[in-house]
Order: sequence, then C-alpha cells, then structure tokens
Amino acid sequence: MSIGDAPDAGPWRIATRRSALAQVQAQSVADALTASTGRPAELVPMATTGDEHPDRAIEAFDVKGLFVDKTRRAVLSGDCHMVVHSYKDLPTDRAEGLSIGAVPARADPRDAFITRAGWRLAEIPRSRTINIGTSSPRRQAQLQRHRRDLLVQPLRGNIVTRLGKVASGELDGIVLAVAGLLRLRPNVEGLTAVPLEHGEMLHAPAQGALAVECRSDDAATRKALRALDDPTTRTEVAAERELLMQLQGGCTAPIGAHAELRTTADGERRLVLLGMVSDPSGTSLHRASHETGAEDAVMLGRAMAATLLEAGGERILPRVQERGA
Repeated sequence: MSIGDAPDAGPWRIATRRSALAQVQAQSVADALTASTGRPAELVPMATTGDEHPDRAIEAFDVKGLFVDKTRRAVLSGDCHMVVHSYKDLPTDRAEGLSIGAVPARADPRDAFITRAGWRLAEIPRSRTINIGTSSPRRQAQLQRHRRDLLVQPLRGNIVTRLGKVASGELDGIVLAVAGLLRLRPNVEGLTAVPLEHGEMLHAPAQGALAVECRSDDAATRKALRALDDPTTRTEVAAERELLMQLQGGCTAPIGAHAELRTTADGERRLVLLGMVSDPSGTSLHRASHETGAEDAVMLGRAMAATLLEAGGERILPRVQERGA
C-alpha cells in the first residue's frame, strides 16, 4: 500500500533538491495540491549532485542505466509521495516504477539576455570584445551563430551567482531561462532582462515546465495530481520531448524546440513545432517548422527529428554526443 492510500496518512510529502529554485518550484506544487485536496503538503529537501554542480543534474543510475537520484529513490521507496523536476533536466528515458502524474501549466519558456545596458541581441556593440556567460551548448551555438565575435565563457553557480557576475562587470551579459527568473524573483537591481524570441534563440525542450513524478502503482497520489495537470502544456512538452528523444542528444546537447497549440479561425486546434539542432560552435545549425493536429504530438516530434537529421543533424549529433561523453 502506498503512503497516499489512507485519508489519515498525514501531509503530502514532496521530494525536492535543496537549491532555492528547486524548492520554489516544489512549493508551487505543494500549494496547488493543498488547495485542490484540502490536505497539507511538506517539502523534503535532499542534497544531490545537481545541487553541488548545477550543470550536472544526474547523480546516479539504476542497473538499466536510467537516471535515479535521491529524490526519485525516496518516491520509489515510499518515503515521499512525489518529486518535482524541472522538466527540461529530466532524461527522456522513464524510470521503471515511476510515472509523470502531472505537468502543471508552463511558465514562459523563453531565454532572457541579461545585461547592465539593456541590450537586445541586435544591439550588442561591435566596438570591443563582448563577454557573454553560459554553460549551455545550445545557447552558445545560437549566440555564436548570431555573432561570431562574441566571447562566450563558461558560467557556473546558481541564478544569484550568475547575475552577480553581470552586476560586478565581470561579464557583459548572460543568458538565463525566463521561467527561473519569474519563479525565484532574484534581485536584479541595475540589470535588464530582455526575453529572446524563438527566432533569435530557440529554448531547450520542455523549458519552463515542471514534471511531477509519482509511483506508477500509487493510485491515490496519481488521482490527486490530475487536478494539477495542464493538458495544453503536456501536449506541447510531449512534442518537444519526443524530438529530443529521437535525436538522442540528451538534455545538454545543442537542441532547441518550441511547440505551441494554436486555434485556427474555424476552431481547429493545431500544434506547431519549431526545432533546431547545431554543433557547439553554431557553424552547422539547422532549423525547421512542422504543424499537425493537436492529438499528434508524438508523431510531430518524430517528424521534426527526421527532418533535422536529414538536413544535417545526423552528421552533427555523433560529434556532439562524443564530446559530451
């Protein structure tokens, strides 16, 4: 029996990493769960490799090579009812015994360009070398595709640390996810964040979305989580994640995707997917756009992957994967 089966089982226990952003994300799920069920919820913060190394969310693997960190193990063991992930950091392989019980409504999935001067990408000066910080190969590729003269430097640390490097003048600018800024609301005094449109920089698959995992056999928790699920976000993310899985690039590869459900003038729901794959330098960068019915998210992701591979991705990705390994 799951710890969620009995009505007097106590509060919902939500596993989360210890980082400030992870706990803010988990708290949003806790608040929504309490509001929908009338049952209190508590966070169970856990130290993982991802907390010590923010660009390495993976801490351990099970015998089949699937991502299983402390938070997932706490759910599988029954110590916690669920775990909240940043969906973009979750590997595409499903952990045995776990299911995505809810995909809440997604925050703004775009990236933001943060500078002291409030530049847009097209306004970056050419009079001197401009230092931009990011450790994302996807962001680096698109920045360097836009401007070959930019000096893109590795960027480590949490959001506050990264913003501090711009405020101090150590860097001219950085690129961060808009969703992280909206959720954490760090002090950005003296800095300006300019959202990057999809034509300028395509975001990571599932960026801005959360994934709430629970045990597949925990019927009570899965039922409670249905109230938090946003069908639109789940559909859009399904297309983006399928693209990522088919390309087998992993969550750190230079792969971008944005899916959007739109309603036509005659009321038909259509799903539009933008996709991108690149080498880390941005020299070989391929983009495409596909559209299908709202119910065909997985098929759309597969079609986009095939298009990008045929356009040149199959020559790029083996090198990217080898470099990442």
